[in-house]
Amino acid sequence: MTKTPDMNKVMQDMMAAFPMDTSAMQNAFKTQAAFAERLSAVALTAAEKSTEITSKWAKDALAKLTSASKAKTEAADYPKAAADFATQAAEMAAENLAAFAEVAKKVQMDTVELMMAAGKDATEEASAAVKKATADVTAAAKKVATAAK
Repeated sequence: MTKTPDMNKVMQDMMAAFPMDTSAMQNAFKTQAAFAERLSAVALTAAEKSTEITSKWAKDALAKLTSASKAKTEAADYPKAAADFATQAAEMAAENLAAFAEVAKKVQMDTVELMMAAGKDATEEASAAVKKATADVTAAAKKVATAAK
């Protein structure tokens, strides 16, 4: 009589011959966490700079408005004060919008730089993982072939 092969044992032997290396997953997680940290730093820096610009703009506008709202000795001085304030407000808007544009440009450049670095890192990690997997599979296949003889 023939004995029925133990399929559990066959599967265990097969899985033992091709061990799983989780270091690639751990490295990918670490790389992703570092990338997220750097990207968050770019976003937080931009938010901080934008807040500073907004705060300065508001303070400057209030100072100019305080000056414009002071009592005048002549009635003709009121339209002039309003026109001066409007001119100053337009100048402040142009300056501050340019400052916001610089912040946005820096965020864009930093983000592109991070993406390029992340792509390079991912390519290098994938290449290393494929080389290691190929070496492991080759070694395991040789081991199985030697054991089968």
